[in-house]
Amino acid sequence: MDRRVFLTALGGAFLGAPTGIQAQVPGKVSRIGVLGERAPDDPFLEAFRRGLRDLGHHEGRNIVIEYRYAHGAVDRFPELAGELLRLKIDVLLVGGTIAARAAQAQGATIPIVFAVAGDPVGSGLAASLANPGGNVTGISNLGSGLLPKQLEFLRAAAPKISRLSVLYNPANPSNEFALRETQDAAKAMKLELQLLPVRRPGELAGAFTQLVRWRAGGVLAVSDATLGSQLAEISRQAARHRLPAMYSRREFVEVGGLMAYGPSFEDNYRRAAGYVDRILRGAKPGDLPVEQPTKFELAINIRAAKSLGLAIPQALLVRADHVVEE
Repeated sequence: MDRRVFLTALGGAFLGAPTGIQAQVPGKVSRIGVLGERAPDDPFLEAFRRGLRDLGHHEGRNIVIEYRYAHGAVDRFPELAGELLRLKIDVLLVGGTIAARAAQAQGATIPIVFAVAGDPVGSGLAASLANPGGNVTGISNLGSGLLPKQLEFLRAAAPKISRLSVLYNPANPSNEFALRETQDAAKAMKLELQLLPVRRPGELAGAFTQLVRWRAGGVLAVSDATLGSQLAEISRQAARHRLPAMYSRREFVEVGGLMAYGPSFEDNYRRAAGYVDRILRGAKPGDLPVEQPTKFELAINIRAAKSLGLAIPQALLVRADHVVEE
């Protein structure tokens, strides 16, 4: 069920009316490339299209959108990005850091907009959040306090956890900041961490074998395109080993995971349409500040909690935006 949402202090005011920016040329049909992490029915991309329509951009009328989908295979990003660039697109929408870097590696000089990047400065996508300076900009989770909050919520649901295994993709440069943030928060909470790299889906089973051997009390998966394509398998493995698990996307809870806390990806993709709109009207991506999410969601699966023998505190349920009941 839907409940109230969390709003951060940082807003998206500049994504509003295109004041002071050259109007789009009348009659011109712009070509937008979309490098999707998942499949054509991705709800995030529908939010992006809806955002474009709200700003006056309609497929088949004044824009053409060229899609390429990785279906969770992030090693295909370079190939797919190359295909899109050969189509002479005007702007490219990507999900996060790996996709953006893949496009850059293909020689992309066109504007690139990311919707959910982790650390654009540390990964080299932007010179700074306020002044990206290059051809890449968008929305980042950097500095949002996401990982510490995830630990706080997971510990509230499962207070006996003392050892926590963290799944992460070392090929994603944004995860360096995420891991530092997680380690600092865990130290303050007196949690012992086990860091388990997962570079590709086939390594997930081995990671769970290691964490079971280590006798982990819970699992936290750092948001990433590779792990995001494996939400159902992470949920299944966690349930099999009776471990409370946390991820950043609401879909994790919808496929059986215990908890999720993170930015609304749908909202991020809708806001990404604002960046694309301004770029099509003449703005330079290097002049558009990187922003943070403005909408966060906490999701809890009551059925999963009961199967783990956990009683979710009422205070946590009250804070939840989405609850999967019996």
